[in-house]
Order: sequence, then structure tokens, then C-alpha cells
Amino acid sequence: MKTLYLVRHAVAHSRDVNRWPDDGERSLTLEGERNFRFTAGQLGRMFGWVDVLLSSPFARAWRTAEVLDEETSWPAPVSFPALEPDVPPHKVAAALETYSDREYIVLVGHRPGLHELASYLLTGEAGRLNLGLKKGGVACLRFDGLPGAGLAKLSLLLTPKSLHSLAQSPDSGSG
Repeated sequence: MKTLYLVRHAVAHSRDVNRWPDDGERSLTLEGERNFRFTAGQLGRMFGWVDVLLSSPFARAWRTAEVLDEETSWPAPVSFPALEPDVPPHKVAAALETYSDREYIVLVGHRPGLHELASYLLTGEAGRLNLGLKKGGVACLRFDGLPGAGLAKLSLLLTPKSLHSLAQSPDSGSG
């Protein structure tokens, strides 16, 4: 069974062509990074080990992946240009074949790319389903074999708010 964790980058600054003529350089806000640190720790506790952490090379996604590395026992991020915002999902799925020997894969990316990828993997069509993946949120997709169109099963969809709620619930203690 293959597992893909789709993580949307944390809260970033708004687009500003004067400040970031290249949108790929746009960074996380300080608050976005601070809040995601907690989320990252929760994800590490919930999911344990992963085999590979792949990230869009855009600054906001890359920093999100670095925070995951810093707050978990997960491997350091690997740049994965197929996760840039406008790469079609069938190309992302094809690029994932390089990691066919890995069981647990984390993808850190953007909207619309991650949303289209999730829809494609769940339904076979990029625009058929809007998963509602929030900034700093995660979706967990499972496959019996290699990731492909319409072959995924959604096993979990969490917003940062729901992760914070889980951490504060009385049942979340290690008692």
C-alpha cells in the first residue's frame, strides 16, 4: 500500500509584484511559519516516519517542507519541480514513478496544483473534485499500487484548525 500525504504550504505573504517580481520567491509570513511549526509537530506525531519529503522549489512551499523536517523525524526535503503550481496532475503522477519504491511520500505544494492532483488521483479528472485543502492542511491518499488516475482512496483530510483541536482534546494525551 502506497501513501501520499499532500501538504499545502503554510500561510504566505499576498502576491506583490513590486516585492516579489518572481512569485516563486514569495515567502511565508512569520505568523504562518510559527503556526505551521505546531502543525508540523502534530503531523510528525500522527504519521510517524515517512520515506521521502518532496517539495515545490517555490520559497513558500520549500520553507514549509523545511519546517516539517525541523519539527519531525522526517527526511530533509528534496526539490520536486513537478509540484510547482501549474504543472498538470498527470505530469506529477508520472514524475512520482521515480519514487515507486517508497511507501510513504509527502508532497508539499500549492493551489491549484495539489487540489488538481488530489482530484485526478481520486476521480480521474483534475477539475472534478474540490478537496478544500487549506494552507498548512494535509490530505492523505492511499493506493494499492502506484499512484494513478482515479486509483486513490482518501483516508484523511485535516485543516490546521482540526490539528490544533486534536492536540487539545483530552484523548490526545499519552496516558
